[in-house]
Amino acid sequence: MTDQIPDAATQRAFNQGVIDEFRANNGKVGGPFAGQKLLLLTTQGAKSGLPRLVPLSYLTIDGAMILVGSLAGADVDPAWAHNLRAHPRAQVDLGTQSYDVLARELPRAERDATFPKVTAMEPIYADYQARTTRPIPLFELRPADN
Repeated sequence: MTDQIPDAATQRAFNQGVIDEFRANNGKVGGPFAGQKLLLLTTQGAKSGLPRLVPLSYLTIDGAMILVGSLAGADVDPAWAHNLRAHPRAQVDLGTQSYDVLARELPRAERDATFPKVTAMEPIYADYQARTTRPIPLFELRPADN
């Protein structure tokens, strides 16, 4: 269902607007992210090696910060997931704080045990999973030891 993914220029413009609003309002934004937990994730590009910044919603499950690689149920993983697989060290902006994290993709059994908790908190992810045959990946972020 890749027809649901906006073209790259549209997505970049949308993301930049969210990033600007996030930074101007100490991590608070409106629109589709209103009322959600939101962070800015800076990854290292898997191919380019360049910094890549993306706003993402996250969930806290069993004390862990979890990112859901849904891409609205597209048949491909989001670019940030590929970047974290290649370079698990990243940076998170949360409110007015910024810190380094290490990402860990949940292995299949752990992902399958955690996904019902994800959908209980945010039912839209069940809809996204139903749109694609790929298992939507989950990533746990933990503060990095510097």
